Amino acid sequence: MNYDFGIGHISEDDQPYEVTSFAKKHGLTIRAADAVLFAKGPSRTACDAAALAFLCAVAAHAKKQSAR
Repeated sequence: MNYDFGIGHISEDDQPYEVTSFAKKHGLTIRAADAVLFAKGPSRTACDAAALAFLCAVAAHAKKQSAR
């Protein structure tokens, strides 16, 4: 009988991000990437969404500052 329940098999989507690769992927500083990963890790989906939200917030803040 084959009792392979998938234990020990972790897909790449389930692996937590490495800080520098996550930072490079989203154009973040290491410090910002580390903060996002700390807040939303280890889910890659949640981290990717949080990075997008962070970048949108930074852009909105910059737009607000330039309007002054």
